[in-house]
Amino acid sequence: MQRRNFNQAGLSALGMLVLTTYQQAQALSLGDLSNTEATTGLKAALEKGALAAVALLGKTDGFLGNPKVRIPLPGYLEDASKLLRNFGQGKRIDELVTAINRAAEAAVPMGKDLLVSAVRSMNVTDAKNILAGGETSVTNFFAEKTRAPLGVKFLPVVTQATAKVGLANKYNEFAGKAAGFGLVKKEDANIQQYVTGKTLDGLYLIIGEEEKKIRQDPVGTGSAILKKVFGAMK
Repeated sequence: MQRRNFNQAGLSALGMLVLTTYQQAQALSLGDLSNTEATTGLKAALEKGALAAVALLGKTDGFLGNPKVRIPLPGYLEDASKLLRNFGQGKRIDELVTAINRAAEAAVPMGKDLLVSAVRSMNVTDAKNILAGGETSVTNFFAEKTRAPLGVKFLPVVTQATAKVGLANKYNEFAGKAAGFGLVKKEDANIQQYVTGKTLDGLYLIIGEEEKKIRQDPVGTGSAILKKVFGAMK
């Protein structure tokens, strides 16, 4: 009986040893990847994620229909909108909310080239920092590389779209005075700048979510390099 138990224990231990050896042979770590593999894999992932984000957001209801990125009225005005609706201003409020989200949807496609350019100019240090970084590493990378130039590019589109709604100018006039009393943040005192900033926040958020999907299921991308690089991160 003891011999039988010993044999079973021995076989079990042998099985675990074989399994562990196999797993070690198959597994990759980040250190096993060459600089070229790490950079190439990440570039492929981020470009794929950026283009997917632009496609998701740069269409009708891309912002307005997505609660994660839907742009509300700034600060206290969002709270005040409930009161304004009681005074018959509901339609005007809805028009402004729709307008600012439509402005974001119109602006996003214009950022595609800048986003792709940022990815393709990524260096080895950028790549490894993102691969080894936390959940916000992708957002931080894109914000650092593209926020300023995208803001310049988006602002005219947002301005044109919000100009169609008369309430936008009234908001700027009122909010400008309120900012002088510290009731409104300076960056929120101009509806066009506010929308531009929120558009960029939403874009980076969705790019980050797309990259998370690739990290979680690199095999599903159908790309050998993505499978190898992101498989090494598991």
